[in-house]
Amino acid sequence: MKTAFYNLQLISSGQITTSKAVIVDDEKIIEIINEDNIPPHLEIIDLQGAYLAPGLIDLQIYGSGGKLFAGNPTEAALEQLEGDLLRQGTLGFFATIGTNTPAIFDQGIKAAKAYRENCIGSFLGLHFEGPYLNPIKKGAHPANLIKKGTLAEVKKWVEAAEGELKMMTLAPELQDAEVIDYLHSQGIIISSGHSNASYEQGKSFLNKPIPAVTHLFNAMPQMHHREPGYIPAIFEKKPYTSIVADGIHVDFAMIRLAKRELGDKLFLITDAVTATNQGEYQHEFKGDRFVMPDGTLSGSCLTMLKAVQNCVEHVGIDLAEAINMASLYPAQLAKLPTKGKIEPGFDAHFIVFNDNYEVLSRVFRGNYLTN
Repeated sequence: MKTAFYNLQLISSGQITTSKAVIVDDEKIIEIINEDNIPPHLEIIDLQGAYLAPGLIDLQIYGSGGKLFAGNPTEAALEQLEGDLLRQGTLGFFATIGTNTPAIFDQGIKAAKAYRENCIGSFLGLHFEGPYLNPIKKGAHPANLIKKGTLAEVKKWVEAAEGELKMMTLAPELQDAEVIDYLHSQGIIISSGHSNASYEQGKSFLNKPIPAVTHLFNAMPQMHHREPGYIPAIFEKKPYTSIVADGIHVDFAMIRLAKRELGDKLFLITDAVTATNQGEYQHEFKGDRFVMPDGTLSGSCLTMLKAVQNCVEHVGIDLAEAINMASLYPAQLAKLPTKGKIEPGFDAHFIVFNDNYEVLSRVFRGNYLTN
């Protein structure tokens, strides 16, 4: 049966419009009309003036609810992630595994393939952040497990994953061309991260063929007036670039600078973890952040909607554009052509929230969810 959502503030493609109704049939948006013209015999849902935006998309998250998929990648951890994110209005995500033993990456692939049979549908695949990083910029990653990539290992993972491996963060300046070329040929999103690339190196590989950068400003060389470093190369080449907008990993003034430079290529991730005292990544919550046992800053405690709120309230980005950063731009990078907008033909995946950035409900696969 067709459903009409009305009495809403529609956020899509960088604009907020009112007096519109969104008509959904099955799992797709079929029409956007003036709310005065809603046909009879439709199921009608009054959103009472709330914002209706595309479902948010997080391309880098490690775990939730006490289950750290990155450290113990199981079907149960994916189920926890998917359920928690659905309630938060994040309706698409890459489950991420940081630098670890080969056995953990293998386990993550097996869990993803097994879970695919039972998933709700917002689990979009895997993101391997490592182990092919630059140890000089290791951040919270264990130095003893960082290594140079080999074509044999990359092929083994890609073939075993059977399409579940979607993204890989690595340090391009340390990798052989055959590794980069193979990943590119397989459609894996290659993102430069935990890299110590110079300005010249960055200019040579960004968009040739590295289309993305992982968590801008974190785990990369900082700018210097005589040694520009990697960041000016990012600003000039303008690849899709993620950022952790919590004010802790990156100061809000620097997010403002990044937005001015990168425009519609800057997108939001949570980089979120959950507390655990097992495995390689033992995250402990300290006041407003997660740290490793030695005090090193680790993942965030963000949600995607909180990142949107921070961009509006602390960075000065318009709400509609902040929503683009959390939905449309990651969808474009991940080549998800029916996500990120509320337009006819797109998926009926929406988040409904109020002026206080409280999630009121969600629409997933056309179904209206209030719990």
